[in-house]
Amino acid sequence: MPKILVIEDEAAIRRVLVKILSEESDSYQLEEAEDGLKGLEAVKNNDYDLVLCDIKMPKMDGVEVLEAARKIKPETPFIMISGHGDLDTAVNTMRLGAFDYISKPPDLNRLLTTVRNAVDRKVLVVENKKLKKKVSKNYEMIGNSKEITIIKDMIEKVAPTDARVLITGSNGTGKELVAHWVHEKSQRSAAPFIEVNCAAIPSELIESELFGHVKGAFTSAVRDRAGKFEAANKGTIFLDEIGDMSLSAQAKVLRALQESKISRVGTDKDIKVDVRVIAATNKNLKKEIEEGNFREDLYHRLAVILIQVPALNDRRDDIPLLIEHFAKKIASEQGIAPKTFSAKAIKLLKSYDWTGNIRELRNVVERLIILGGKEVAEEDVKLFASK
Repeated sequence: MPKILVIEDEAAIRRVLVKILSEESDSYQLEEAEDGLKGLEAVKNNDYDLVLCDIKMPKMDGVEVLEAARKIKPETPFIMISGHGDLDTAVNTMRLGAFDYISKPPDLNRLLTTVRNAVDRKVLVVENKKLKKKVSKNYEMIGNSKEITIIKDMIEKVAPTDARVLITGSNGTGKELVAHWVHEKSQRSAAPFIEVNCAAIPSELIESELFGHVKGAFTSAVRDRAGKFEAANKGTIFLDEIGDMSLSAQAKVLRALQESKISRVGTDKDIKVDVRVIAATNKNLKKEIEEGNFREDLYHRLAVILIQVPALNDRRDDIPLLIEHFAKKIASEQGIAPKTFSAKAIKLLKSYDWTGNIRELRNVVERLIILGGKEVAEEDVKLFASK
């Protein structure tokens, strides 16, 4: 039920507003405040889906209420109520974060339409926050081992900065999770996180993918197209498997890092970009440098912070937690009842050589959830997950 607060010092107008809104919908929960101070106190102590606030009031005017409320409840939409002489001030409140304003006496249709839009917007904001929390859980880092704790501590220190991060480790160790966590704990978390798998893009297309192109730059370039760097502006770009990037693309990435600008394929026109770069690789880049496959100057630009993600074999103490996590998630995805693993089954799984790391463990857990008994036993592991 949408909860609406009406802050208005003129009792007659306050009654009219409440009457109009109550007749519009019996689902609105309406509260009143007769001045700015009482209104702000109500905002502090309640979660409103909308506040209608007069501008000219004693004790504390509407602009002051709006400014104070934006600091404590920034997601709460405000519709400002303006007299004829307050229109300039009302327009200015939009710059301060007000959703809209209406003039006295209120036009019925405009008032109701504006209220509906504001309430709908609050609902969207709340849903987006819930969705963001769900998305974050998809990238949860599971484990309490010394090795994973060191990485979590590094992320806490590095994320709030704009320092570039190079993540290394074998395939399946969770490099992508580390990149997501750095982004989500950074000041850029509300901006885009753009992923590029450098190994999956043909070398002749990688520059277009990263920097975009203009119409006619090559045969299939039938229109202008922005690249991943532009899409990630103000946010983070994650260059996965950067060790597979061509030398010509490396040169352009180096320029983007040095000058914070890029140019689309087919033009020399510069485009300013504000992007944090996180890169990852399963290759030994120092060896790649010696063999002439990777630029040393780019390596030093990327490797401001180095995070080495350990292999699963080096953090075996985390295997029970990972099994429990995957078992719950897979059961939910498959729409089946959750299953537990016996102590002997877990012990056997801990003893295996996990060359495919966490990715392999997840696949094995999924197989055991589907094929194993109600409680996955040691015999199930031997039968369906034999190494």
